[in-house]
Amino acid sequence: MSSLNQRRSIVFAAGLVAFGVLLNVASATHRWGPYHWARTTPQFTLKLGNNMSGGWPTYLSEASSDWNSPGAFGWTGNQPLLTAVVAGESNRNCSMVAGTTQVCNAKYGANGWLGLATINITGGEHITRGSAKMNDTYFNLNTYNNSNEKRHVVCQEIAHTFGLDHQSTDGSSQNSCMDYFSNTGANATSTLSTRPNYHDFEELATIYAHVDSTSTVASQSTSKPSAADTDITDDANSWGMLMSQSNNGRSSTYERYNRDGSKTVTHVYWTTEAAGSCPSCDHRYGGGH
Repeated sequence: MSSLNQRRSIVFAAGLVAFGVLLNVASATHRWGPYHWARTTPQFTLKLGNNMSGGWPTYLSEASSDWNSPGAFGWTGNQPLLTAVVAGESNRNCSMVAGTTQVCNAKYGANGWLGLATINITGGEHITRGSAKMNDTYFNLNTYNNSNEKRHVVCQEIAHTFGLDHQSTDGSSQNSCMDYFSNTGANATSTLSTRPNYHDFEELATIYAHVDSTSTVASQSTSKPSAADTDITDDANSWGMLMSQSNNGRSSTYERYNRDGSKTVTHVYWTTEAAGSCPSCDHRYGGGH
């Protein structure tokens, strides 16, 4: 081989390596699209409205404390987002309230989903309000009624409203609540994946590496649920169009455009039963409920 061809081969191989590195970096990110809360300061506090009952407030408080303690998970970099659990301002339907994330639990029915996270978006990227719902219809069943599964789901659903997506959806544990490890059955006593990990805080620092000229975060209580046309309801058709779904069917994302020009985006965590019947189907219309 000529020296010119050798140099070309080396350059080509280096390019492949660099391309592979870029792919690895890209696949390691887990932000939920471009979505983030607008804020004018490097650090802000997101209010989590506690509309929960039974033992759920304890799990919400633990999740909030974990998201406020990045040092406990090895992260010593910037911490842009803090959370504060405050009195809930919503209703059973968990209607969203401007500038906050409202967190709720109720018997929402045998509709196939365990957890639901919804955000309202303006300008294509700014979160203006959010909600996180836990479905007691399933959490009251022996399969899902354990503290570790509840911690996992609460930690994950509120974090979706921060702008985070999943680190993994294949069921393996990354020891992050942002994966789809199931703390049920033989894993019911496992505390794996019930809390954030280092990479979750790393991703939050990336999402909130800039400040905005305006803020969508509530500085005080608003006591004003959103207009009905920006909320979702117990009717799954109110979620809008199915946009993506994980290979195993446990995770789906839906989008709906509203009359006021905003967009409502919903992340659904399905039960193993709903997903198992047809992983590629839109589970709203499946028989696995």
